[in-house]
Amino acid sequence: MTHPLFHAQSSARRFGGKPGDYQAIHDWLDATKEIFCDFRHRALRHHSQGVFEAERLFGHAIRNSEGRLVPTRYIAEQHIKEDCGGIVPSVSDWLSRIRPEAWMSRGYTGPVGDRPHDP
Repeated sequence: MTHPLFHAQSSARRFGGKPGDYQAIHDWLDATKEIFCDFRHRALRHHSQGVFEAERLFGHAIRNSEGRLVPTRYIAEQHIKEDCGGIVPSVSDWLSRIRPEAWMSRGYTGPVGDRPHDP
């Protein structure tokens, strides 16, 4: 799905209530689009650890506008499955597909200002 609103509408269809009941969770999952605005933003929260992080942030469940308790984990898992072909990948699934580069694994002991990107 291309927008958190569509995920919220999908949650309302699945769990009852109104899209606004779910919007904050879906906005949080997709907030990483601010950093990287293509599918790769999903590597930061669209995984099993992201589901548990959402639960820590929003609580174990939300009460929708119909009074129904809906587990946060179910809402986050639904969002991720809609975006990731029906699965909830692990962090390892995402990170194992990063192509290693030399700069990623070399320690640097030079003074500050000598490193790439230092002011």
